[in-house]
Amino acid sequence: MKTEMGEYLVGAYLKLVMKCDFVEYNVRRTGGKLAGLNELDVMGLDFRNITAYLCEVTTHLGGLQYTSGNRTTIETIKNKYDKLRDYAKNHLPGVFPKRRFMFWSPVVSAGLEMELKRIRGLELVINDRYSACVDELLERASKVTYDTNNSAFRMLQILGHLRR
Repeated sequence: MKTEMGEYLVGAYLKLVMKCDFVEYNVRRTGGKLAGLNELDVMGLDFRNITAYLCEVTTHLGGLQYTSGNRTTIETIKNKYDKLRDYAKNHLPGVFPKRRFMFWSPVVSAGLEMELKRIRGLELVINDRYSACVDELLERASKVTYDTNNSAFRMLQILGHLRR
């Protein structure tokens, strides 16, 4: 599966701000078959702090919404969250005792945000918090010129170094 630009932004944040040693995109479970179809959008591993970041990323610029309305959207996100936790339980047992399950989305309505806040254990990086994370990346991008091997961050670097 192709990595989306929103996923690259999240990966850049995990690598450059959260100091993850390893960031992987579209992580699939081993063994293939139906279980292998449920990929994790972004996973970051911080070896120093033994923390795993397991992230679902939805970049719907017109606002978060899956087909059939809010109830379906909430159920879809709950199911994705369950798959993140299942992946951590089965593939990171004992290795990364600290785990952060995150949902990233730039545009979420107030009604959906209220519902998402009810999902215990799911860290929301949405709306203003998402913007703040991108602002951190923009600030960092304007100060460094080296290649980080991340397309989204490279674009931020170019924008941050334009001469006008």
